[in-house]
Amino acid sequence: MSETEDNDILELDSETEDGDVEMTLMTDVVYSEELPTYKSMPKGQAVPKVERAEFNGNPDSLFFNDGKRRIDFVLVYEDESKHASEKKGSVMRRRQRRREFFEGSLMNLGVELEAAQSVVDEKLVYVKVHVPFEVLCTYAEVLHIKLPIQPNDLAQQSSTYNCFTRHFYPSEDVIAKEPDFFTAPFRKDQLKCFYVKDREQFFTPAVRSRMAYYILSRAPYDVKGSMKKFGISKLLDGGVYKAAYPLHDSRFNVKSKEPGCPNERFLLYNEWAHPKSFYKMQPLDLIRKYFGEKIGIYFAWLGFYTVMLTLAAAVGLGCFIYGYTTRESSTWSKEVCDPQIGGEIIMCPQCDKICPYWRLNTTCESSKRLCVFDNYGTLVFAIFMSVWVTLFLEFWKRYQAELEHDWDTVEFLQQEEQPRPEYEAKCIYERVNPVTQEKEKVPHTACGKCMRVSCGISTVLFWVLLIIASVVGVIVYRLAMFITFSAKLRSDLKYSKELEPFKEYVTPQMATSITSSIISFIIIMILNNVYEKVAIWITDFELPRTKTEYENSLTLKMFLFQFVNYYSSCFYIAFFKGKVVGYPGKPVYWFGAFRNEECDPGGCLTELTTQLSIIMTGKAVWNNIQEVLLPWVKNLIFRHCTQVGSEKVIPRWEQDYQLQPIGKLGLFYEYLEMVIQFGFVTLFVASFPLAPLLALFNNLCEIRVDAWKFTTQSRRVVPEKAQDIGAWQPILQGVAILAVATNAAIIAFTSDMIPRLVYYWAFSVSPYSDGSEHTMTGFINSSLSIFYIDHFNNESRPTVDTPYWFNNITTCRYRDFRNPPGHPNQYEYSIHYWHVIAAKLAFMIVVEHIVYFTKFILSYMIPDVPEALKEQIKRERYLTQVILHETNIKHFKELMKPVADNLLDDIEEPELDLKL
Repeated sequence: MSETEDNDILELDSETEDGDVEMTLMTDVVYSEELPTYKSMPKGQAVPKVERAEFNGNPDSLFFNDGKRRIDFVLVYEDESKHASEKKGSVMRRRQRRREFFEGSLMNLGVELEAAQSVVDEKLVYVKVHVPFEVLCTYAEVLHIKLPIQPNDLAQQSSTYNCFTRHFYPSEDVIAKEPDFFTAPFRKDQLKCFYVKDREQFFTPAVRSRMAYYILSRAPYDVKGSMKKFGISKLLDGGVYKAAYPLHDSRFNVKSKEPGCPNERFLLYNEWAHPKSFYKMQPLDLIRKYFGEKIGIYFAWLGFYTVMLTLAAAVGLGCFIYGYTTRESSTWSKEVCDPQIGGEIIMCPQCDKICPYWRLNTTCESSKRLCVFDNYGTLVFAIFMSVWVTLFLEFWKRYQAELEHDWDTVEFLQQEEQPRPEYEAKCIYERVNPVTQEKEKVPHTACGKCMRVSCGISTVLFWVLLIIASVVGVIVYRLAMFITFSAKLRSDLKYSKELEPFKEYVTPQMATSITSSIISFIIIMILNNVYEKVAIWITDFELPRTKTEYENSLTLKMFLFQFVNYYSSCFYIAFFKGKVVGYPGKPVYWFGAFRNEECDPGGCLTELTTQLSIIMTGKAVWNNIQEVLLPWVKNLIFRHCTQVGSEKVIPRWEQDYQLQPIGKLGLFYEYLEMVIQFGFVTLFVASFPLAPLLALFNNLCEIRVDAWKFTTQSRRVVPEKAQDIGAWQPILQGVAILAVATNAAIIAFTSDMIPRLVYYWAFSVSPYSDGSEHTMTGFINSSLSIFYIDHFNNESRPTVDTPYWFNNITTCRYRDFRNPPGHPNQYEYSIHYWHVIAAKLAFMIVVEHIVYFTKFILSYMIPDVPEALKEQIKRERYLTQVILHETNIKHFKELMKPVADNLLDDIEEPELDLKL
């Protein structure tokens, strides 16, 4: 390879913090000359210089200095001439050359630029971008953007949801209702068909910014032979530009003095983001108009989810109140706390050698806590939640269909979405398009695509296995620390008078559960940050064609990882912990060294509730710190470091630069936070009926926090189109299906509900008992098996001092259904055990089938799109075609009128000559 070729491959695109140049291999987006990309400057043409202009002193201006050309986008860079360092000289010259070529390419495309030096930092330069009307028309046709052709005079259909919530919307005197139009994909040659009252207002600021970003992402910044390098994204990554963003239209807390400014940011803050507006419904049309459909659909989904949570929260609170009020009257709880029953039952040690014998009534408080969540109301609530989640998803589909119609995104994916620049850059292979039967460029062959997908799947599986390994590590920690807590905690509580009141509440199991939950949460947070980079790299390697496909692919990878990361510990406690522990004389060991841990004396359900509450609370606190505190502190520090004097007037573009940029993943973490919460609310709700209530309180804050962040702390995002919530919809449906099985399994295998029912209906009466009436009396005694103390082996025999009350006792009890010592099959599972297992399996099968059948019936009965809406869409499509047809005929007549007049004149002249 020649030296020239080496230089073409190795690119100096980034710079380390200490100023050293970093060599990266093929980091640029490289486009083939044959691709239909937009033209760059011809060879030999001088690069045009950007016009410089001084700030005119108007801080609210959204225009160039002439006051006529609107600013559609702003680019920020650091002026290389202000640097005195020679070490960075070559890098700076390279950046300057690329930037000048990029700006020249933009001007060659018809885009107008104006540069202004920073008011507060002389090293910064702001390049204002304006896209003229003719260029906007060109790209509106390229992007198939739907634009108004005539006001829509059809009566709007009002949904049940809107009828319920309309009284909580902001007043129309403050936020005017958006006008409705018949729309059609724009065509430049049919401009007269469209509703153009004012050329400057025809394209909204959001649409202008979207088209400006489309141009910026495809404009070339370097040419080497037949290869071109494109895109503002790579220039930002390489440090050529420091930022690129559209402008907010005003300050969030002060109205703009600019004539004609709609002050939409000010309205959004006062009527949506401000805490005083917490009770108001969201102005979704204004959110969509200002931020774009993608953010609009997110807040629409979040608001709908929050409204639906109110019903689930009310029922869950009722279930909790029922459990709390009946905990003292529970028969089994009374037996545990009774000194004559629970006080006389001696329980076997729960670990080897260092754990003592203990009385059952020491778990009195744990038993009462268990009764709060483990009752018949929980069963009803779990079934209710299975129906609720189906109604939520079905009604959301209907509401989403209405939004698609109102926001004109019904055919977005088929008509408007363009390939990503990164995809176009790699198109070097040819194939025959299966639809058009014409040749087209693709980035990889079928074999290459298979290889990329296989690589991505194997990497994801590796990381999932890594999470499972971390879960196993936490389990080993639990096993080891349980022994330590059993030895230390009991002695500390025994000899400490200050800790005496906590003796009944703090058990080795509870201490182990809390500390392991905290460690599990820390591991979750660390793995999240690492895996994010891995998932992005895998998705980039797969090279999806469109932005929607890219986000869906990334979403599935990230959620699979997060699902295992967040829920693995909960699944372990719910379905594995305490299930295979053996019996005191023959316990089961992990790795031959750690005795498998048993459930808390109050049951594993209490531990699962603890785990859920810690993760949900910790996650909410951590997310609020990330979303509120960090951006606010960063903006505060940035303003303090850059603002020289408060007396200076700062222009709009410089005020926005001081705000925080939106991350590359955009709304991903906002959706992920809510979907993970949705999983906690549905998957394990049988163990924690208060989960919907906590989620409701969190979401009421989340809506306003996100709104506050977008309107006050972040730069304005590039508006994007979106038809729905993307890959999150099937993920929600999958979670809803899984929730039926997990809740049925929790009730069957984790709670004591089925053993209690089996005892009540079968073992409390003849032939298993002397009683003739069904009763719960004696359930505790029947649920505990007997172990003969002399049968302990040397490895597990207790070596600690026996309690003072442990005199002449030859047996101890443990939780299980096994035959007593002396039975022909001693310590083997008893007939009671097999009755309970059969009942648990029967319960799961019956409940699952009933709930799944109910879900299927509800899904079938509730159509995804309301019939009235279907008819209205068909009617509007028909009228749109009629309007376009009539407009075309009218336009054709106008064009033909001069021709017809000329023909008539030509015919009339010979006739006149004949008469003469």
